[in-house]
Amino acid sequence: MKALLQKWNSISLVKRILCGLAIGAILGLAAPGLPVIPILGTLFVGALKAVAPVLVFLLVIASLARAKAGSGNMGRVVGLYLIGTFLAAFTAVLAAFLFPVNITLADPAMDYEAVSGIGEVINALLLKVVENPISAMAGANYIGVLTWAAVFGLALRRASDGTKEVLGNLAEALTQAVRWIIACAPFGILGLVYNAVASNGLDIFREYGRLLLVLVGCMLVIALAVNPLIVFCNTRANPYPLVFKCLKESGITAFFTRSSAANIPVNMELCKDLQLDEDNYSVSIPLGATINMGGAAVTITVMTLATAHTLGIAVDFPTALILSVLAAVSACGASGVAGGSLLLIPLACSLFGIPNDIAMQVVGVGFIIGVIQDSCETALNSSTDVLFTASAEYATWRKNGRKLPI
Repeated sequence: MKALLQKWNSISLVKRILCGLAIGAILGLAAPGLPVIPILGTLFVGALKAVAPVLVFLLVIASLARAKAGSGNMGRVVGLYLIGTFLAAFTAVLAAFLFPVNITLADPAMDYEAVSGIGEVINALLLKVVENPISAMAGANYIGVLTWAAVFGLALRRASDGTKEVLGNLAEALTQAVRWIIACAPFGILGLVYNAVASNGLDIFREYGRLLLVLVGCMLVIALAVNPLIVFCNTRANPYPLVFKCLKESGITAFFTRSSAANIPVNMELCKDLQLDEDNYSVSIPLGATINMGGAAVTITVMTLATAHTLGIAVDFPTALILSVLAAVSACGASGVAGGSLLLIPLACSLFGIPNDIAMQVVGVGFIIGVIQDSCETALNSSTDVLFTASAEYATWRKNGRKLPI
């Protein structure tokens, strides 16, 4: 039995998820009436639903409490991270409005009130902000969770190193628990796919394909059009040699590791190759792996607006953009976890008045398509860390009359 478990764990998570997806589809067609298999999907989504609020709370507290001030052009780098996230959200909102996608949900028949405008959004937002933090975690009020986590994290910046180390250990322990849950994803996805195929047939994969097309299409537009425009505005030079170098040497590696944190050593080496200042990139690269969430902005925005479209919730463009940016920025605390952006979908959904139970079904759909979606998202996020770090420093070089190395 132990040897079997070791053999199973030695197989990459992507391959295991693909196996679960294939088996679930086959069983859904061959034996659609089995009541036991869908429970696997329910348990998987339930586990994610239980741990997600606590995960966000602790990760954000630990991240803010241990954050260190950077040097040199760190302000410009952080500004580029934020601009990149905003433009990614804007691109995703455009795509969601131009190419609306429906998602098959277990309970889409209920009536949901449309968001009437910015005033209603701000009013709901402020009420969520001041909710008791324990109640916010118990009720999956991610806005309240995020707000109180930010307050406690900033308050703990003056705490002793020992206290910060305890916070870091707690965050790491919870992250490990999430990794264990994610390791069960093949079984959860087996149950989710089985239920979807048994209920809707193979047409469900056409729906997933359309959703993936919008997601990956947005990320390609950002990588090949939006980010080069940002770099050009900074360096006033042809951005594509730098863009393609970052995609080749950082993006491809990140695509297969599916972890911005695991790709930090690769990015550090690339920064050295680009002749960047080590004092800057030694801070900006780990920081970018945490807060540079352009790919997450796409995932959260597209999937949340697809959910709203499925439920018949009419959302005006300015409201959708503001809510999506808020959700994308808040994703910074969950970036170190595989599929972390998916766990922030309930936050965005809550802003639209979508119940947590429905939102977690969307998270389940995200894990089904995550074999491609999460890889593309990580590749975009990680390569952009180097791209924006280099862009900020090369802008300084240009002002000083120094020749760019690429």
